[in-house]
Amino acid sequence: MIIEPTPLSGVLLIKPDVFGDARGYFLENWNRRRYAEAGLDRDFVQDNLSLSRRGILRGLHFQNPNPQGKLVQVLRGEVFDVAVDIRLGSPTFGQWYGVVLSETNHHQLYVPEGFAHGFCVTSETALFSYKCTDFYNPAAEFSVRWDDPDLGIDWPIKTPLLSAKDEAGRLLKDLPRESLPAWPA
Repeated sequence: MIIEPTPLSGVLLIKPDVFGDARGYFLENWNRRRYAEAGLDRDFVQDNLSLSRRGILRGLHFQNPNPQGKLVQVLRGEVFDVAVDIRLGSPTFGQWYGVVLSETNHHQLYVPEGFAHGFCVTSETALFSYKCTDFYNPAAEFSVRWDDPDLGIDWPIKTPLLSAKDEAGRLLKDLPRESLPAWPA
């Protein structure tokens, strides 16, 4: 397994070892001991799956209080996955990191607490897996607009399909400061 830091402190790109042959492949997508030895010592309390079709964009979501760290990966299809630093006082506040996650590259992204997260589907469909460090709390959830001009995310789609919640997302600068996590946490 290779764990690569990204330009955003705490956001990690994980490349699991994949063992393949004519029958298919095998990989460990979570092993608490191995991930802890590699520096990702987290307790995950909830697993989620979402199935989406091409053009769907989910995000940019975060919770505060009850922030969630997320270990994400694509089980089928392909997405462009994005983490945005929303930690007040962080030297990288408002910066984003994006990466293609797919069933063929098997990569994972760890998005720690204090970041907004979202993805858009670039394949026909995508089955997306999340391991979360805290339980979902709808009363603590916020959405940052996917097309916030101050963020300038270079999404691979221009007119995504959004949920009503994501349509109502707010610009990062318009969110109440008390809703944003502090840095360092």
